[in-house]
Amino acid sequence: MITITCRIETIETLGADVHRVFLRTDQPVVTHAPGQYLELDSGRAWLPFSIASAPRSDGLIELHVQYVAASENSQTLFERLRVGEMIDARLPGGECSFELGDPRPLLLIAAGTGFAQMKSIIEAALAHDPGHDIHLWWAGREREELYLESLVRRWVDEYPNVRFTPVVELPGEEDFDGVVERIDRALHERVGSTREASIFIAGSPGMVYAVVDTLEALEPLTERVFSDVFSYAPRQPARGGTP
Repeated sequence: MITITCRIETIETLGADVHRVFLRTDQPVVTHAPGQYLELDSGRAWLPFSIASAPRSDGLIELHVQYVAASENSQTLFERLRVGEMIDARLPGGECSFELGDPRPLLLIAAGTGFAQMKSIIEAALAHDPGHDIHLWWAGREREELYLESLVRRWVDEYPNVRFTPVVELPGEEDFDGVVERIDRALHERVGSTREASIFIAGSPGMVYAVVDTLEALEPLTERVFSDVFSYAPRQPARGGTP
């Protein structure tokens, strides 16, 4: 990873305490693979955030940053997030990345701001091959946590090969066309064979391993299962592939 200084270009509130932050760097040599992350200097610690945009030529980097009131690191970071200010970042990080040219269908499973990683992968995959088969499962406790649902639905309208299954744990609006269930249980009831797919999972360690166990109970998993959790919160014995 290398350290760069970025200008905070824009900050937009998306909902559920999630903010879309665009950083601009004048160092075009810096690049990342779809699915990788960077770390921001909060003043107290380096905090990791998935890069939410596919690699761009204009120096812009998109992040989805959630404010956590109980976290001193989060509070300190948000004190520094001001449009026009400079902030240090180091990147790229993570081995959980999408390889352009991988023809396998993509099964993408995210909870909350784990969607940021999937957004980067989806944008890159569709730019490389607009016909790439993609199925995104995005989970939250309630619908508000699916803070860019409208963007995903635009992808579905534009690309017939993109499917979207929203999942929430708490029932709410009557017109919700997704699944009201915990994500691992929703997958158990609705997913078929995964052997031909590349699978990416983003969420808390508990969520990721619950999903891995669910998928493996349905069908033995291949090595094409990726999550950053496998690196920073490994468990024994390891389940699924390693990133």
